[in-house]
Amino acid sequence: MSDFRQFPAPQEEHPGLFGTADRDLEFTEADFDKIRTLIYQRAGIVLASHKREMAYSRLAKRLRLHGMRRFADYLDRLDRRPDSSEWEAFTNALTTNLTSFFREAHHFPLLAEHVKQVSGPVRIWCAAASTGEEPYSIAITLSEALGSRAQQAEVLATDIDTDALNKARQGIYSVDQLEKVSEEYRRRFFLRGSGARAGMAKVRPELAAMVDFQPLNLTASGWAAKGPFDAIFCRNIMIYFDKETQARILERFAPLLKPNGLLFTGHSENFSYLTQSFRLRGQTVYELSR
Repeated sequence: MSDFRQFPAPQEEHPGLFGTADRDLEFTEADFDKIRTLIYQRAGIVLASHKREMAYSRLAKRLRLHGMRRFADYLDRLDRRPDSSEWEAFTNALTTNLTSFFREAHHFPLLAEHVKQVSGPVRIWCAAASTGEEPYSIAITLSEALGSRAQQAEVLATDIDTDALNKARQGIYSVDQLEKVSEEYRRRFFLRGSGARAGMAKVRPELAAMVDFQPLNLTASGWAAKGPFDAIFCRNIMIYFDKETQARILERFAPLLKPNGLLFTGHSENFSYLTQSFRLRGQTVYELSR
């Protein structure tokens, strides 16, 4: 028998629907356009046109939870209830949390050298904390660089995704997620799980105490984050905003930094042409313009 089969005939779809043959919920082009509008208004996130499948798969769980069959009904209810707690779930579902310990590793030696020059208590803001790997990496760096002074150091870790923040507060990760963490750091800053927790690791209490996790929307009119900070980490989040939103956020960062403070950004982010407040100091590291 041949290993080849005839291509199946295309299944009929309702005009304006995306792939209804494989879906149990009604999802139209208008629905996707509405999703893109709402998430931009709520969080400043620009959802690209190729994110249709992602939007469907993540939000379909919310519709099923509420017993809904049509995206239009869900989005209409959301739009009519601006104070609904469902907005938090909607935003969390469409937020991407790609992170790891010591990601973009060249930043951490630069941070270490910078904070060694600080005379008072060190304060760092991690503005896209996700599930905690980045702020804990910052806290480890401060512990190494400052020694006993690290007890007075603070890492403010914020994110719009409250589900991610809840995981970050727990500080529990699989051992595989510690791939970029040296054996020495694993022994000093993590507890190894056993029994039902075998294969897991938990951040030690003394390291966790350095990090304060708080929800924050970078596009909101008011921020709970209060300066001055010795450094701000805002890495790999601005790529989800349009240029106008990026420029506005950068201008709001400037007065929150100490005069010699540093702004660390993601490897694919270049803000030299967006603002007069910052100038490039090194590879994806900025300082205030004089």
